[in-house]
Amino acid sequence: MSKFLRVLTASFALLFLSAFGLAACAGAQEAITPADSKAIVKAMDAAMEPGDQQKRLDFMVGTFDVKVKVWIDPAQAPIESKATAVATWVLGHRYIQQMLSGFIMGEAYSGIGYAGFDNVQGQYVACYMDTGSTGMEWYTGNMDPDGKNAKLSATIYDAITLKPTKLEMRLTMSPDGNHVTELWEADASGKMWESMELTYIRTKS
Repeated sequence: MSKFLRVLTASFALLFLSAFGLAACAGAQEAITPADSKAIVKAMDAAMEPGDQQKRLDFMVGTFDVKVKVWIDPAQAPIESKATAVATWVLGHRYIQQMLSGFIMGEAYSGIGYAGFDNVQGQYVACYMDTGSTGMEWYTGNMDPDGKNAKLSATIYDAITLKPTKLEMRLTMSPDGNHVTELWEADASGKMWESMELTYIRTKS
């Protein structure tokens, strides 16, 4: 951890302990020990330090040609188009930032996504936003132990029904960094159907 982050963490611990101490004085008058401060600093260190779980997202980093398929009706053939994606580590290898741009149905389309691993929740997390909406999608989920597949879930409000709708982001990864992202959503009966598929072909690491 950098010196700045250690100072920040220590300051947070002191503020926390001060607040806790005031509450204790008003209540049970419990003493605050140096061990409490060390425990808080240790917890904050564990929460903020990137590690092996974050490294498992390395496959996403690079420049990719993207084949895009969009289904308006699951019974019909998808609309196909192409895009380009550039993904980089940001904030000290804590998150992947992906910038995607292309055309869908003849209209310019761009999106921004972030992915990471939340050390506190013990889950992979992602958020996504694009020019097709003013909302943001927030996903949580897990990756298989072999690192070949992942599934994350989110809930959004459907623009037509104005009701909450379940989404699933399903990822399939290969050792060369190429990967496929599928977006599935629930219909009125709760049955999941694939609405979008993005196939990423690496062109630059």
